[in-house]
Formats: sequence, structure tokens, C-alpha cells
Amino acid sequence: MQIREIEEKDNETMEQIIKRSLESFQLNIPGTAYFDPQLGCLAQFYKQQSNAKYWVVVNNQDEVVGGVGITPFGLKTGICELQKLYIKPEAQGMGLSRELMKVALDFAKEHYTCCYLETLKKLKVANLLYIKLGFQQLERPLDGSEHNAMDAWYIKELS
Repeated sequence: MQIREIEEKDNETMEQIIKRSLESFQLNIPGTAYFDPQLGCLAQFYKQQSNAKYWVVVNNQDEVVGGVGITPFGLKTGICELQKLYIKPEAQGMGLSRELMKVALDFAKEHYTCCYLETLKKLKVANLLYIKLGFQQLERPLDGSEHNAMDAWYIKELS
């Protein structure tokens, strides 16, 4: 497995991974990433923003099996958001989410003081990973949050 920055050729695959994952939890609903307008063009979306990147993990056949992104969060100076961490079912349980998050958080440390993320409580494995990696749960979303279907919010100080 190898982690690299997303390329335009990866857009459709990542869109499908994200949509199938959300569908598997009945989360293909408004207020989730399922309806994000940039979902079909992640490579271009992340390249257009400053201090933002999206990485994919590819298997030995150069097939994309997951990804994660970092973008500035709203108008808050010094805060980034960890976004769209998804892994194909057949590649889960191999530590790829942890590896992707390490790459994303190392990048974030170079540009931000805090990293924010939002998720759902029902995604128990993801929530456990965030806590293990030092994220602190918040009572409510930060102002400017765009995904109103989320019910779990975390922040991590980057140092």
C-alpha cells in the first residue's frame, strides 16, 4: 500500500468509495458528505485551496482503496478540518485509516494550530480511532459547520 496525493484520475473512484460507505450506514442523506458539490472533483477542489490536500491510499495494483483530506475550517484562523476519511470495506482493518490520518495530521501541523472533525456516533470504529489519536470530543459543532446531520465533533491541538 502507498499513500499519495489525489490525482484527477482518482476522482470517480473516491466518490464511489465515499457514497458506498455512506449508503452502507444509511447516511446517503442531506447534511452528509454524500451531497457535497465537490464530491466528484476532489482533486481539483483541494488544489484550489491554500494549505489543503487530499491523499489516497493505493494497493499494489495502483487501485485507490481510500482517502482523507485537510482543508482550512471556515473563517477560523489556525483551524483545519479533517475531511472525507473513507476506506473500501475490503481494505478496512489494516490500519490504513491510522496511516492516512498520520499523513494528514503531519501536514496540518505545518499550517494550523488545531484540527477539527465531525462525524456520527454510530460510526463507532471511527470515533475510537479519533480518541486514540488524541482528539477531544466537543459538546457541539464549531460555528461554520456545514454538515448538519453530524452528531459527534472533535478537536485536536497540533503541536
